[in-house]
Amino acid sequence: MEDFVFYFKLGWHHIISVDAFDHLFFIMALTSIYLLKDIKQVLLLVTAFTFGHTISLSLSVLNLVKINSDFVELLIPVSIIFTAEIQYVKSLHPKAPFRFKYVYALLFGLLHGLGFANTIRFILAESQQITLPLLSFNIGLEVGQILIVLLMLLLAKLFVEIIGLPQKWWIRILNTIALAAGIYLCFIRFPF
Repeated sequence: MEDFVFYFKLGWHHIISVDAFDHLFFIMALTSIYLLKDIKQVLLLVTAFTFGHTISLSLSVLNLVKINSDFVELLIPVSIIFTAEIQYVKSLHPKAPFRFKYVYALLFGLLHGLGFANTIRFILAESQQITLPLLSFNIGLEVGQILIVLLMLLLAKLFVEIIGLPQKWWIRILNTIALAAGIYLCFIRFPF
């Protein structure tokens, strides 16, 4: 039980720390088009994202996948930019279906998992038994993500449903912030 708590806290702290702001901006952009009434759909979307990063984190920790960390760290803000752009376009055409949102979340989860792997690989690799540490780390991440998503949905409720800000403006504000963060991160992480 002590190992579970240790790795759970490691996952939890990884997602809520200041160092995880790239991940937080991605989650903010990904969930920006939803309101509290959409919580079931949002939780499925975030779970698809978690499933993706669990797969790539596992493969990386087991040394089955090795990708240059500078390349991964550059692609993560690109995923923020791409997600912010998609959500902005979605705000312009709210009735248009976005059929691949779960696949999209899963694929970007794979990318973000490689980013987590750069941080956590060596700690997890030292463990004799990899299943429990990996599972508890990912549960800690997921709990942290769900709390962040709930906070985002509660803020959406406050601004859109209580204060009366048009939802399209809420979406545009969040995605402008995410877009600016993604561009800034690309700039500081560009390898040249």
